[in-house]
Amino acid sequence: RLSALRIFQENNINVVHIESRKSQRRDSEYDIYVDVETDTVRLEELVNRLKREVASITFNELSVPLSPPPLAKEASFMENVPWFPRKVSDLDKSAHRVLMYGTELDADHPGFKDKVYRERRKVFADIAMAYRDGDPIPRVEYTDKEVQTWGTVFSELMKLYPTHACREYLANIPLLVEHCGYREDNVPQLEDISKFLKARTGFQLRPVAGYLSSRDFLAGLAFRVFHCTQYIRHGSDPFYTPEP
Repeated sequence: RLSALRIFQENNINVVHIESRKSQRRDSEYDIYVDVETDTVRLEELVNRLKREVASITFNELSVPLSPPPLAKEASFMENVPWFPRKVSDLDKSAHRVLMYGTELDADHPGFKDKVYRERRKVFADIAMAYRDGDPIPRVEYTDKEVQTWGTVFSELMKLYPTHACREYLANIPLLVEHCGYREDNVPQLEDISKFLKARTGFQLRPVAGYLSSRDFLAGLAFRVFHCTQYIRHGSDPFYTPEP
């Protein structure tokens, strides 16, 4: 709604990024993600006004420390540039700006009504939120049900790869099987995959709690960091997930 967007302008809110996607709740609705820079007072006023214009609001607050004062000749330029990661450790900030966290599942998700699954998702999300650059990625002891779900998907994909995967993937999947524990009865650990990738390509993995905006995801790629979740799909429908 235009009236909702106008509120940002009226409150002098600096909109850093905005994107939309079709809502998974109703076909006639859209989910709008807005990344803003503002103070606490204006944010509270913004949220209160938006509640009268939209169906629901979810927000994650991130405090970004102020950068050192720029050189005088750069001041007028830098003060108008939205914050962005300038070194790999800055991903500790942007990687926490997730759009969905832990138990926050949409109604069409196979695990929406499964309390145990939702709590399990929160465990993985908390691991990701506690992670800091340079830490080894925590190893996870997956449950028998999670291993079974992984195995179902893995075995089916292995059947499809010869006719559906690209040449580069076909050349590398045997290496993942050999060096990273890719097999039907084992869920590979992100730390093992990350070390393997870094040795071969310079890229590494970083655990993340859920959806990132396109801006924050691409910021990771700029540092050869690929954000990746650790949770497993819901076992009731292993060949479907609404998440990327």
